[in-house]
Amino acid sequence: MSEQSSFTPPPSFEAALLELESIVAQLERGDLSLEDTLTLYARGRRLAEWCARQLDEAELKLHILADEES
Repeated sequence: MSEQSSFTPPPSFEAALLELESIVAQLERGDLSLEDTLTLYARGRRLAEWCARQLDEAELKLHILADEES
């Protein structure tokens, strides 16, 4: 739970994707301790959830704009 409360959102969607790519690369190497692996996995999961929310919000904005143009 402390990971959730200490989550610091990235400055942008693109920054989140870059950080996610870095996390995946580190996890794929397989040379981390269990504790570091769990910490990185938790951060990656929170970033993925944050990105999904950003995409959902962007899609909603596009629908609103499209409805305004109709």
